[in-house]
Amino acid sequence: MVATSEHYFPPGRSALRRVHGERAVGLLYGQRALLIGALDPLTYTGTMVSTSAGDYPFRRLAHTGIVQETIMLGTKAEADEALAAVRRLHQRVKGELPESAGNLPAGTPYSAFDPESMLWTLACIADSGRVMYETMVRRLSDEEREDLWQDYLLFGELFGMPRDAAPATYAQFRPWWRERMQSVGLRATEHARQVAPVVAFEQPVPRRMEPGIKVNNLIIKGTLPPRVHDVFGIGWTPGHQAAFEAITRTSRHTRRFLPRRIRRGRNDVTFELVIRTERERGGTAGPPPPGSERLAA
Repeated sequence: MVATSEHYFPPGRSALRRVHGERAVGLLYGQRALLIGALDPLTYTGTMVSTSAGDYPFRRLAHTGIVQETIMLGTKAEADEALAAVRRLHQRVKGELPESAGNLPAGTPYSAFDPESMLWTLACIADSGRVMYETMVRRLSDEEREDLWQDYLLFGELFGMPRDAAPATYAQFRPWWRERMQSVGLRATEHARQVAPVVAFEQPVPRRMEPGIKVNNLIIKGTLPPRVHDVFGIGWTPGHQAAFEAITRTSRHTRRFLPRRIRRGRNDVTFELVIRTERERGGTAGPPPPGSERLAA
């Protein structure tokens, strides 16, 4: 599992580093992964019941982005420190559903270390990273997709996911992913339908950045599977599709003219800006965590 480098994902060799080193990918894949991930009622509800984010969901999302970029793009020492902090947080994501969620009854056990839940989370990240890179940069070859999947398997292992819990190759992952996305078990809860689109599309930023957020949101929506559009009521017209194609085509054609420091690197500054803006606005009010009414009664 340990890479022979001072990085888990070495510069010049890692497909994952090549993909997630693109700033556009780093800024967009997380919201897409969040929306798809919210379709799984067990993983979503377990996380919501256990989170301490409260009325600061964007802080949680931004911190997740910072941690993941630290592991993907930082040194082993930086990654190990971030992973240790995540493991401490995940220790408390364990219990039983306080109420039914989707087709799961109250009392169903959940855990951040459950291999199936870890695979689902990894799969949402992996599919979103690849899709965003191919949308904003270029299409990957079959060999590059395989290399990228192997890097994602290492990424999952670093969080504690057993490698044998996941499809061994990208060729095996694709049918698994298609079948999973068609599963009747993917049923967003009412809480997820209320919260996930807000966190994905209403990021708190200074007013001058709001037009850019609207463009980002269009790109994210244009890459989502139709089922996600249907579940969360995301409208999509021919006009949206035309704008999406024009924007992403321009990105692919013009990125090579941008300085490397603009198109590649970490997004810490943007993530920290989101955290600061949400704090200055006094948080982001939302519905209470699942089961909180029953627990308070």
